[in-house]
Amino acid sequence: MSATDVRPDRERLVEAADRLFNARGVQSVGMDAVRAESGVPLKRLYAAFSSKDDLVLAVLHHREGTWEQGIAAATASATSPRERLLAVYDFLDSWFRSDGFRGCGFINTFGELGGVSPEVADTVRAQKASFQRYVAGLVDDLGGPPALAAQLALLAEGAQTTAAIEGRPEAAAHARAAAEVLIDTALA
Repeated sequence: MSATDVRPDRERLVEAADRLFNARGVQSVGMDAVRAESGVPLKRLYAAFSSKDDLVLAVLHHREGTWEQGIAAATASATSPRERLLAVYDFLDSWFRSDGFRGCGFINTFGELGGVSPEVADTVRAQKASFQRYVAGLVDDLGGPPALAAQLALLAEGAQTTAAIEGRPEAAAHARAAAEVLIDTALA
């Protein structure tokens, strides 16, 4: 930790854990690695988070905020409801091309811990439901049927998984093209 880093311990710990979890997975990262990455002494780490589970949940909430801000920024400049829906896939394309992309942190964490941690499973499900509601709002603005929202959200989720597994960002463009067909068909 540099002498000029005045961010609160909790913030530094969450950001450090997020970087480590993203790069190596949740289960392979111990609290000592988070301490070393953040520069926060172990005693203060445990004062901020009484357990690794608490830290994992804080990272998921942090990721939710980052996701929501990214989606909102991507859709804000679109001038029509249709463009706002398609901007979701443009956001995915940009994210998939970033150096740190390792797939959806929610899906990855659910895969590691969802079967053993009800809190993680609930947090991931809540984030996915929130995204589906967001897409449903965009579809409603478009005047499309409710089923379209579920289809478009599923395309976005599938694109995330495909891009991570294949290591190719083109999944976003394929999902966007499929979304255009679905939107046009639903509104015809």
